[in-house]
Amino acid sequence: MFGSRRVDDEMQLERQRTVRFYSDGRQNQAIPTYQAPKPSVYAATKLNGVNPVKPKVISEEREPWRKRIFDPGSDFVLNWNRFFLISCLVALFIDPMYFYLPAIDYGETTSCVKTDWRLAIVVTIFRSLADLLYAIHIVIKFRTAYVAPNTRGFGRGELVTDPKRIARRYLRSDFIIDLAAALPLPQIVMWLVIPAIKNSTPQHSNNTLALIILIQYLPRLYLTFPLSYEIIKVTGVVAKTAWAGAAYNLFLYMIASHVLGAIWYLLSVDRQHTCWQSYCKQEDGTGNTPLCNVRYFDCDFSSPDEQTWANSTGVFANCDATNTSIAFLFGMFQPALSNQAPAEEFVKKYFYSFWWGLQNLSCYGQTLIVSTFIGETLYAICLAVVGLVLFAHLIGNVQTYLQSITVRVEEWRLKQRDTEEWMRHRQLPHELRERVRRFVQYKWLATRGVDEESILKSLPADLRRDIQRHLCLDLVRRVPFFSQMDGQLLDAICERLVSSLSTEGTYIVREGDPVTEMLFIIRGKLESSTTNGGRTGFFNSIALKPGDFCGEELLGWALLPKSTTNLPSSTRTVKALVEVEAFALRAEDLKFVATQFRRLHSKKLQHAFRFYSPHWRTWAACFIQAAWRRFKRRKMAKGLSLRESLSFKSDDSGQDEEESSSPSTSASHPKQNLAVSILASRFAASTRKGSQKVKDMDLPKLQKPDEPDFSAEPYD
Repeated sequence: MFGSRRVDDEMQLERQRTVRFYSDGRQNQAIPTYQAPKPSVYAATKLNGVNPVKPKVISEEREPWRKRIFDPGSDFVLNWNRFFLISCLVALFIDPMYFYLPAIDYGETTSCVKTDWRLAIVVTIFRSLADLLYAIHIVIKFRTAYVAPNTRGFGRGELVTDPKRIARRYLRSDFIIDLAAALPLPQIVMWLVIPAIKNSTPQHSNNTLALIILIQYLPRLYLTFPLSYEIIKVTGVVAKTAWAGAAYNLFLYMIASHVLGAIWYLLSVDRQHTCWQSYCKQEDGTGNTPLCNVRYFDCDFSSPDEQTWANSTGVFANCDATNTSIAFLFGMFQPALSNQAPAEEFVKKYFYSFWWGLQNLSCYGQTLIVSTFIGETLYAICLAVVGLVLFAHLIGNVQTYLQSITVRVEEWRLKQRDTEEWMRHRQLPHELRERVRRFVQYKWLATRGVDEESILKSLPADLRRDIQRHLCLDLVRRVPFFSQMDGQLLDAICERLVSSLSTEGTYIVREGDPVTEMLFIIRGKLESSTTNGGRTGFFNSIALKPGDFCGEELLGWALLPKSTTNLPSSTRTVKALVEVEAFALRAEDLKFVATQFRRLHSKKLQHAFRFYSPHWRTWAACFIQAAWRRFKRRKMAKGLSLRESLSFKSDDSGQDEEESSSPSTSASHPKQNLAVSILASRFAASTRKGSQKVKDMDLPKLQKPDEPDFSAEPYD
């Protein structure tokens, strides 16, 4: 026993000394280095001949950022992947900008190819920033843990946090591709290699730069797919909203159009330069005319014989794209050269090329007129294939994302159509059809077709309780009866409340029907009326506004120590005067709350229940009216008896005076006194009979409501 206690103490101290480290800098609760409750994992891996991988445990002290190991499922890695995916798309947009560096200077006598150095500087700066992000991504991947493949069969697997093992695995997998994407090859070629070549021509320089960019463009394009996969693996989708997903796919399509337009522009300049070279080789210098030199087509090259040659050559006339009678075929590059797009400023030639790429990508190059030049034909074939694939991908994805927005509307429309066909098939009257249409429309406006109950049922109990508290607590506290309850009881009630919608003219419950739920009004107005069981001449009606409730008979049934399975009957008829939104507490839920929380038996709740109950208020009003009428009758009877006694006394005094003055009348006094007494008794009897008739006719007896047993003992 002492040995086991010592082991437990040592494990507890070890738990206090060790923590698990996450990528966002937080430290989770302490975890043990030795997980005794899971020996099966260790044994299984050991039997298979594989060493078990244990989770990396580091010191409680914060490590420097250079030595941190990131969790691949942490928020930091997820946010970085999203940011880096956007930067990759921007980099894919920047690289084709190098194709717009060559430009053609059309002069009166000569034309040449030049380089837009201002654009080259801007593109180089943005390209260098993109390369820096690629380098940072490589560093982060060297510090990102991975799940050991031999532990994936046991839950989510164990994270390998050893830097050496992470680096070894990364070097064997994706490091080469990431490094190829991060190298600044276009900057090196443009600013170091090409200027070092003394005899390089503009065509040779452009072709070399384009080849380097296209070669490096492939690994950069490939990196977007693993990034998208990592984001989908953690969050389920690349974009959080449907519109963002549609915009993401549209942006990819626009990048493809941008790339195809930039390549078309570069090939147009190259095609113009090829025409000049072909006619230059055909010229032979005669007399004082110098020979044609290919370097004359470079704007940076100057020679004293260049102007003499330009005045006598026919190269530029034979390669004029605006002249349709020339023998050289420019093919699909004819529009760019005839409009002299390479001579325009960057913004104009960019949007012109972008429009060409977008137009031909959308129609799969069907409007292109190509020549027999093999490069031009291959480019047209690639454009048609890529356009077909990308356009189908764009339409499919955008349609999927947009359908996720309108799926609720479409479901509601189909439900409306089915409802209309069903009502027509059953030949429902016009009034019932209108009521059904109003309810369907009102439910759509209130919920937008979302089934709240199914969503809440799929969540854990704790999360469901917090959501119900957020949605219902403030509204429930507006009900005066619930305002007297404590927080724990309100939480239990909020957890079991369900939404209830009623349209105008709907009967919530009829008098005499079983009460299945208590209804707490949030918005709208109800009419609660009773005829006291159908008695003739009795009718009472009150209006229930937000904050009131109905179905209080169910509360008395739920508080009975031994309640029957038969639900209580309603004493009132409740009808919706306008559209009503309320929360309903069903019979079984109310029974559970009453069973578990006996604090419902407090005096404050008892008085609040009586005060806000329509049934109790109706009975109290009738009781007060009956008491008032009894008081009025007693007061009237007392006044009649007082006047009668006064009249008797006056008659007696008058008779005494007459007897003293006239002894002859004393014989007739007993007869008169007896006649007056008979008349008075008959009058009093008739008065009592009339008051009783009025009481029975105008004020029928109303049974006192059943009071909930607030003083009952708790259940066993």
